Amino acid sequence: MNRTDERPPTAADNRPPTAATNDRPLSAPPEDRPVTATDEHAHAWSPETARSRFREGLTGPTAGVAAGHTQVNLISVPADWAYDMLLFCQRNPKPCPVLDVTDAGSWTTVLAESADLRTDLPRYRVWRDGELVDEPTDVRAHWRGDLVSFLIGCSFTFEWALAEAGVPIRHIEQGRNVPMYVTGRQCRPAGRLHGPMVVSMRPVPPQHVSAALRETGLLPAVHGSPVHCGDPSALGIADLGRPDFGDPVDMERDDIPMFWACGVTPQAAVMASRPPFAITHAPGQMFLTDARDEQYRIVA
Repeated sequence: MNRTDERPPTAADNRPPTAATNDRPLSAPPEDRPVTATDEHAHAWSPETARSRFREGLTGPTAGVAAGHTQVNLISVPADWAYDMLLFCQRNPKPCPVLDVTDAGSWTTVLAESADLRTDLPRYRVWRDGELVDEPTDVRAHWRGDLVSFLIGCSFTFEWALAEAGVPIRHIEQGRNVPMYVTGRQCRPAGRLHGPMVVSMRPVPPQHVSAALRETGLLPAVHGSPVHCGDPSALGIADLGRPDFGDPVDMERDDIPMFWACGVTPQAAVMASRPPFAITHAPGQMFLTDARDEQYRIVA
C-alpha cells in the first residue's frame, strides 16, 4: 500500500445521501482517489506491524491485512451523544455489532492494548454538524477529551472463513476496496440518531452461496449472515457499478450479489442526524486489533 494524494471534500461530497436513488458517490470515485494495492506481504503482518505502518503514514484498504486478526470500524462521538450511539447500536445489531466502548477521552482499547486510536488507522474522517471536513491519517489535532469511541465489528473479519470455504473474494482478487452502498432500509432510530443501513457487497458464484451463508452466519459479532442476496433494487440500490463507498468490482457472469450489513452505517447516521462532531474510520480502512478472528466464531 502506498500513500495516496488527498482530494479536499467538496460541497457535493457533503450533501446528505439519497439512499433510495443511490445517485451520487459519498466518497471520492476511483479516478479521483486511486485504490492503493495491498502490499504483497501485508497478509502476513502482525497487527502491531500493520498499526506501525499506518502510524507512519501508509494508507489504503485493509482487506486481507494481518490475516487472522479481527478488524473493526471506528466511530468517536462526544460523551453527550454516547448514549444515543450505544442505543443506536443496540437497536441495530446487524450493521453495528459493538466489540468495545472506551471511556470518555481515552484513545486505548482492550482489543489492542498497545495501540492508539488517534494514529493507528490508515485514514480517518472528521465530521462537523454532519459535514465531512477532513480525511487525515492522524486525528491527534482533532481529538477531544469528551470523545467516546465505539469499535464495531467489520465484515473483513469473516473473509478468512469465506476463503477457507473456497468462496472467491473478488475485491481482494482485484486489489480494490469492497463496494458499499447506502440502502433504502432505515435503521431503527435511537434518541437523536437515525439513518439508512449501509451494506457491503460481495459477488459469489452460485455453487458457493450456501457456504457463504453458513460461514458468515457463524460470525454474528462481525455482521453475521447477509441481509439480502440477489436483486439490488430490493435494497434501493440502482447501480452496483456506482457504490457510495469503496470501489466497484468486476463480477463474473453467473455471480450472485450478496449483501452484508456494514459498519459504515454509523457514518450514514452522522450525515442524517448531524451531531456537532464525530471522528470515524475512512470506509474500508479499518483498525487492526490483536484479537483473533476465531474468538468471534460460534462453534457449529
